[in-house]
Amino acid sequence: MKQYDTIIIGGGHNGLVTAAYLARAGKSVLVLERRPRVGGAAVTEEIFPGFKFSMFSYVVSLLRPEIIRDLDLPRHGLHILPLESTVTPMENGNYLAAWADHDESRRELYRHSPRDAEAYDEYGHLMHFMARAVKPILSMVPPDPTSFAPGDLAGLLKLGRHFRGLGGERLHALVKLMTMSSADFLDEWFETDVLKATKSASGIIGTFLGPRSPGTAYVLLHHYMGELDGVFRAWGFAKGGTGAVSEAIASAARSFGAEIRCNAGVSKVMVKNGRALGVALENGDELRASTVVSSLDPRRTFLQLLERGDLPDDLIGDIHRFKFRGSSGKVNLALSGLPKFACMPDGGPGGRLHRGAVSISPSLDYVERAYDDAKYGEFSRRPYMDIVFPSMIDPGMAPPGKHVMSIFVQYAPYTQNGGWTDARREEFGDAVVNTVEQFAPGFKSLILHRQVITPLDIERITGLSEGNIFAGELALHQLFFLRPAPGWAKFTTPVRGFYQAGSGTHPGGGIMGASGRLAAMTILKNGT
Repeated sequence: MKQYDTIIIGGGHNGLVTAAYLARAGKSVLVLERRPRVGGAAVTEEIFPGFKFSMFSYVVSLLRPEIIRDLDLPRHGLHILPLESTVTPMENGNYLAAWADHDESRRELYRHSPRDAEAYDEYGHLMHFMARAVKPILSMVPPDPTSFAPGDLAGLLKLGRHFRGLGGERLHALVKLMTMSSADFLDEWFETDVLKATKSASGIIGTFLGPRSPGTAYVLLHHYMGELDGVFRAWGFAKGGTGAVSEAIASAARSFGAEIRCNAGVSKVMVKNGRALGVALENGDELRASTVVSSLDPRRTFLQLLERGDLPDDLIGDIHRFKFRGSSGKVNLALSGLPKFACMPDGGPGGRLHRGAVSISPSLDYVERAYDDAKYGEFSRRPYMDIVFPSMIDPGMAPPGKHVMSIFVQYAPYTQNGGWTDARREEFGDAVVNTVEQFAPGFKSLILHRQVITPLDIERITGLSEGNIFAGELALHQLFFLRPAPGWAKFTTPVRGFYQAGSGTHPGGGIMGASGRLAAMTILKNGT
């Protein structure tokens, strides 16, 4: 039986990043993926003949530039195409647009509020600075504030110096971002409701919170940490869909010598005398390694791969309390043509409305009422939606003359009243389509095929518990040295030789790869 240095459970993008870094360091690495393809939630699939979809995750912004550079991902096929705009239709037939040209965006905002146009640059500079202020933390293994170990004390000292160097005004802004609601934070800057609604929507993505819920301002900042080609807040679409991101990382891992097996589900980690020895597959095979890494979420990592006796009771309790609360759905559509939005029927010069994103977030009340439905166990009848048309950016995603439409939806609670049945799934799909129709009359007549994905579907297909796209909510009590549990935020586990590398660890979710990279750095530092 071949003995590997490292076996990695799960071929999502974090697991692949871990594999690539370890293989680059000369380790013999095996990645085991349950599904027929790698990528986890970052996959591209031809759901209907000729129509390719980024089935779950659909845009790229958070992927760390050091990973792109270290693994030379462009050489392995990674090509990010920019999204040129965000247009928010309003219920009165007007719209708010943010264009690629900064001055044009300011003129557009001036049309709604001269005061907000003046504040816009200052707000942008603050968020840019805050993103840069938090950036070093993304590359840092969280120190344990309860530990007196030299490494932890040094890490806390470094962190303290870093925050002290921000200056009083910016430190106060960071504290606000960590504790306030996105709506309250934006209220301090702007008066235009549709502007606040569109920006606050970034604070609710992947959370079971509304824009007026404390803590959502941090999620807003989390989405500002994206960096493409050194430019912060640059959203893009991967040519070939988000599956192309995963395939590029997998290609890099293979180039360093890593082995990747699909259709190879793992049933448990084999442990003897408190140390991981390898894994048992669902087909009964056993594979040995001196180090085992799980890129699955915390619930699956600790409560399904290990026996209860392998873990201390306090950690088991912490993982049981770890919040997932999936609240996002997805509707993928194959279209015979492009819909015409009432606010901009011609799609703008060069069809630029369809080359960017369309945000269905016309007011703060609209988004908060969508959350009201979810609070009481129902999907939103008029949901917040983020819409993109990938085939307008990458024509290879659809047959000539036809298009694909990706709709990210809040809210679709995992704990739906009565559970998610086939009938409820279709009702949810109808609510999404009917809402789009209100802003784009005649849109429904263009639909050739549709796929409706609920949090339960996300859980069944990808393995993400409760369908949470971040492998655990980005709540303040689940960040940094508390993610996923106090004392276990350094990618280690109580089982020697068994590590965590998924998005349920610091710094969190999105197609970022930072968790996988930090896990690999920790493993190499520990010499395992």
